[in-house]
This record gives sequence, structure tokens and C-alpha cells, in this order.
Amino acid sequence: MVEKPKVVLGVSGGIAAYKACELLRRLTESGHDVRVVPTAASLNFVGEATWSALSGNPASTEVWESVHEVPHVRIGQSADLVVVAPATADMLAKAAHGLADDLLTNTLLTARCPVVFAPAMHTEMWEHPATQENVATLRRRGAVVIEPAVGRLTGKDTGKGRLPDPDEIFEVCRHVLARGVVEPDLVGRHVVISAGGTREPLDPVRFLGNRSSGKQGYALARTAVARGARVTLVSANTALADPAGVDVVRVGTAVQLREAVLKAAADADVVVMAAAVADFRPAEYAGGKIKKKDGQDPAPVALVRNPDVLAEISADRARAGQVVVGFAAETDDVLANGRAKLTRKGCDLLVVNEVGEARTFGSEENEAVILASDGAETAVPYGPKEALAEVIWDQVAVRL
Repeated sequence: MVEKPKVVLGVSGGIAAYKACELLRRLTESGHDVRVVPTAASLNFVGEATWSALSGNPASTEVWESVHEVPHVRIGQSADLVVVAPATADMLAKAAHGLADDLLTNTLLTARCPVVFAPAMHTEMWEHPATQENVATLRRRGAVVIEPAVGRLTGKDTGKGRLPDPDEIFEVCRHVLARGVVEPDLVGRHVVISAGGTREPLDPVRFLGNRSSGKQGYALARTAVARGARVTLVSANTALADPAGVDVVRVGTAVQLREAVLKAAADADVVVMAAAVADFRPAEYAGGKIKKKDGQDPAPVALVRNPDVLAEISADRARAGQVVVGFAAETDDVLANGRAKLTRKGCDLLVVNEVGEARTFGSEENEAVILASDGAETAVPYGPKEALAEVIWDQVAVRL
């Protein structure tokens, strides 16, 4: 029998503790053996019986329980992953300074597996220099600290500090587990990713668009978070949930996408242009709906060129050493057109794939060839878009 991956779910004392129940469900239903280690404060929000019932394992709360099993050492030693969700400011401070005053902090000190923190707290607490320094310390040591989401907090407050969606935290955990005990190679790096497809309006109800779903760009964002990066995702017209730990900037048109990417790229180490950006837009925008007139053919739609964002970023890089990755969606002469585009755009890497109505767009799978400016070519066979994303980040990491 194949042994189930052992996951320790640490729960610290924040109101978002109830959301960890959904994360626990996702972990157990996907075949993980989960042991919950709640802090004493967290039990004010969710009781010990709930954790035991949902996990199928006793919830460990005290160092002094089952002393003969030495739980403060054994739990961390045997884990394949430790995830703390929510991670309060207090928990981040204790972890950063190596304090061990309860079972969860002892477990963090003894763990030799990957560790993921999903912070949740009020905006002022998250932005405080002490918290930011603690987060930086944990990241330098190899822990993955997910950026909090922006949204409704306790009471009437809103801002950054909300626990990310449990489904998206689960995705980060899954990626980290798949990589195993590997040093996060994008720690301290800021990566900007564009995703989705731009829409160029003809009138208030119609637009010129494309079939891009944004799934490849979102896969790149999720895998980058799991590898320790700070991620800005410029999202054009997608219907996808925000990836955990990602700052999402929503845009509609190619011009809006250009503005957002250029702003985010000012301090970025990597820019990945995975969005399908419209090459053209209508020369004129009709303020009212264009009407159909009986017996008359429609007037031709004049088009003008949109800015070439990939070429612009490649030619005028915001900082020395910035790595730029482009995508080429081709329908014929795929590699020949891809090589020509790599030369024309001036990027470091170009991901070339064949697309069509029932191919790549909207699919969970993809295959591609990654062309490099130094002449190297890496073929990625048909498989999940996350697998292609990992290979792209492998290629990027060696160029940083």
C-alpha cells in the first residue's frame, strides 16, 4: 500500500480559523493524512472535537499529552508538509524568532519538510514593520509565506489581510508537496504575469476578443507562489478564482494591459506575457449600439494597431537582468513562426504552442516548445498546464 502524504495543519488564533475546516476537507479528500495542531487561542473559534472529526485523527493541542510519544518532536519529524492557516501576526513572530511555547511552535522547529504560512490579520498588523521583517526572515529560511488577500476583514474593515480562499491555499500546498524538500528558488523575486485575453470594444455591447481562458497564466502564478515569489497577475477578462498569495490587477483592453504591466514591471525581476493581447482594435468606438439596417450591409470596421507590449518591455527593460518571457500562439508553421517572433520581439524565452478552436484554449492541458534567445529549445510534452509552468520557471530561474 502507498503511504498517504502526512500533512500537519497548524491553526492559530484568528477569526479565519473556521476557514481552515474547508482546507482540511480538501486535504483529506485528496488523499492526505492530516493531523491538526491548533493553538490554545484558536480553540476559542473552532473546537478540538471538530478538528478530530474532520481529520479522522486526534487533534494535538498540548505538549504534555501522550508524553511517551514525544509529540513535540515526532509530529514535525514525520511530516511531509506543515501548513499554518491562519497564521496570525503572533504566530509569524514566534516562528521567525524560534520560540517554542506550545505544540505548534515546537512542531515548526522540528519540521524538516516544506512549511507554508497563510497569514490572516488586520491590514495595519500585516503592514507593520515588525511583521514584514518576520515574514522576510521566514522566507529567507525557505518557508513559503503566502501574501494575504484583499477584502472584508473583521467588522466593517476592509483591506489586505484576509485569509486567501481555502481552495487556493490547497493548490499552493499541492504544488509545494509535489516539489518536495527543494529550496524555493524564486524567494525574494517579484514576477509579473499577464493572463487572459483582451477585449477591444466596438460599441457598448460588442467587442473584438479571443478564446483565451487565462488558465496558463494562472497556472504560472500559482506555481510561482509555491516557489516563493511575490506575484503580480495582470488579468484580462477571466472567470477564474484569484490564486492565493497573488496581487491581481484586472484589465479589459490591450491599452489597459500595457499600462498595468509597465507599472508592475518597474521593480520586477521577471515579466511573463502569457495573455492573448489583441493585435488590433477598432479605429472608432460607437457610443451607442450599432443597429442593423434592413437591406443594408454593415459598414466595414476600420482597425488600428495596438501597442506591442512584449516588444516594448524587451527593448526597454525596467532594471538590469530582468528576464522577459513571451508566448506565441500559432496555427501553422509553429516553430518557424515562433523563431521569427523570438527574434522580432527580443525576449529571453518564447513559449510556442499550437492553438485552435478545440486546442489549448480553455483546456487544462497544453504542450509547447520553449525557445531561448541563446538558441536552446526545450520541448514540453502534452500534459497539465501546471507542468508547463514548472518547466518555464525552471528555465527562468537559471537566467536570473
